Amino acid sequence: MSVITDGIKSIIWVLIIIVVAYLAMNFFGYEINQEYFSYTKTECEKKARECADQLIHEGINNAKCDAKCVEPKLIIKKR
Repeated sequence: MSVITDGIKSIIWVLIIIVVAYLAMNFFGYEINQEYFSYTKTECEKKARECADQLIHEGINNAKCDAKCVEPKLIIKKR
């Protein structure tokens, strides 16, 4: 029983931290760009396909993939 209650307490603490961080961001004039992932999804899929093609043709040691799909500066933006 204590494992279950410890897990529930941990989940509650994580949720509290997320809510406090979100409120602090709003207070300081920042917001989460909720459309970021829908805009970058196609570009990320394109990069993943190109990277897979490079891996197939050049091998693991020679492939130079730029599979960076998430840009943290664009997820959280100033209002």
